[in-house]
Amino acid sequence: MVKLSSLFVAAVLFLVVAPAVSATRASVYSVTSYGGRAEPKTDSTRAFSEAWKRACSDPRPSVVYVPYGKFHLRDIAFEGPCKSNAIVVRIDGTLVAPSDYSVIGNAGNWIRFHKVDGVRISGGILDGQGTRLWSCKLAGKDCPVGTTEINLHIANSKNVVIDRLSSVNSQKFQIAITDSQNVKLQRVTVTAPGSSPNTDGIHVERSSLVWILNSTISTGDDCISMGPGARNVWIERVACGPGHGISIGSLGWKFQEPGVENITVKRVHLSDTTNGLRIKTWARPSLGFVSNVLFHHVVMDGVKNPILIDQHYCPGHGQNCPSKASGVRVSGIRYKSIRGTSSTQVAVRFDCSESNPCTGITMHDVALTYLGKEAAVTCVNARGTSSGFVTPLVRWS
Repeated sequence: MVKLSSLFVAAVLFLVVAPAVSATRASVYSVTSYGGRAEPKTDSTRAFSEAWKRACSDPRPSVVYVPYGKFHLRDIAFEGPCKSNAIVVRIDGTLVAPSDYSVIGNAGNWIRFHKVDGVRISGGILDGQGTRLWSCKLAGKDCPVGTTEINLHIANSKNVVIDRLSSVNSQKFQIAITDSQNVKLQRVTVTAPGSSPNTDGIHVERSSLVWILNSTISTGDDCISMGPGARNVWIERVACGPGHGISIGSLGWKFQEPGVENITVKRVHLSDTTNGLRIKTWARPSLGFVSNVLFHHVVMDGVKNPILIDQHYCPGHGQNCPSKASGVRVSGIRYKSIRGTSSTQVAVRFDCSESNPCTGITMHDVALTYLGKEAAVTCVNARGTSSGFVTPLVRWS
């Protein structure tokens, strides 16, 4: 587990290098100066691109400014590296994706920041307009991957702050952080219906030193998901629900896959979610691993599967599921001060790999009930210890 002192030092350094642009000395590039208009029939994509190019080529601190109103955009990439490592994207308005998902096709991202260093995205609403694609998927039709597969994608970047941003109704993922370092998300709001398919709130993959703080997430899939290569992630004061909870995985789809390690989840409230704190791996050979994870001070309110390690993960309802033992090694998972109510009789389920049993699991002061009574436990191939007051009691295998 990453020590608190080392994370604190890293956080202080991060805050020092994060952009803090003074309005008195910054160059301001407003999208309206380059043809952007808050009008339904105006495509402002070119205006946004031009404002970014001007800011990116300016060696001084700069601001890309989006005023109040609704600006309609196609897919857009804000490319770096830039001459300055102090650029603020200040959004007072709403950015709106095309409602027709065929307009962009399978671009994969709607708004993408790539190879940037020292960018702060502040305020605003990103409206992915995912309703039509969700309807297509829920009807079982042959739908494309999705135009705004990711509402906001931070890729191959470092020293990025996302503050007071709202992401709503993405077609697939809301916010994704990949191949990046030192990324801080704070006071972020993510919203989509609980029935919207594959709308993960915040996804982290192949990235290190990521903070997700003081945020509210309501969506149709994982509130927060951590994929292969997520390391040194700190999640604190997050409200989740509806959604599929906070998940590590799915992992182990590929044989060669980076592990997930040093994850802290604390002071989190989950309400009416289909899972609580979940680790999920495919039942197939893999060199992946999960290690040094702390879940601390978590409150559950009517949560299905509050504590779950599922090493036979298969979302296909038993169809075409892999049948081998999971090669993903799960170790050093700590649950401390977890309390609340389960909406399923089994509140704690450890379904670990036959060939690689879960090891080093600790439960301390865990209290979960079902319909006002003691809940049940399923424990297979899991080795650990319990201390303090723990109910339901785990009989380690």
